[in-house]
Amino acid sequence: MIVLSAFNKDERGTLIPAFEPRHMKREDTAVYIAQTLVNDYDGVVVWCHEGNPAIGEQGPSVILFQSGLVPEFD
Repeated sequence: MIVLSAFNKDERGTLIPAFEPRHMKREDTAVYIAQTLVNDYDGVVVWCHEGNPAIGEQGPSVILFQSGLVPEFD
């Protein structure tokens, strides 16, 4: 599972999602789109989980691209 997320800071400086996380099919497409968004948001990140979600197996989050301010990932 590859996910693209973007964040902005609210008036208190707290990071909030700019839009619902977008599930992407390909890593290269997700990274390309993220790169086009870096000037529009305070932070952009593409991450994935390794494992097999069909059977409930989920590995740690792996960051594929990050720019600006984003929350910490487990």
